[in-house]
Amino acid sequence: MELSAIDRLKIVLREEDCPFFTDDELVFYLDENGGDFNQTAYQCLILKSESTSLVMSGLEVGDTSKYFRRIAQRYRTNNSRVLGE
Repeated sequence: MELSAIDRLKIVLREEDCPFFTDDELVFYLDENGGDFNQTAYQCLILKSESTSLVMSGLEVGDTSKYFRRIAQRYRTNNSRVLGE
């Protein structure tokens, strides 16, 4: 069974465990990145890596920003190349 790009993004972004994006938003970012899966995954993971710590009346939810930035590095484009003369 072949997964769609949106379903693959949901897996990479851990959307089932930590929902953040709607399907329409994932379609938007995929279109914005010209259908490039890796670029879209990187952009969405960086967006998802915003500080997410939360403390309210004795309940504390840990910050997951470093976790999602670490995953984003896997999808980061390497911009190393020789510049023209």
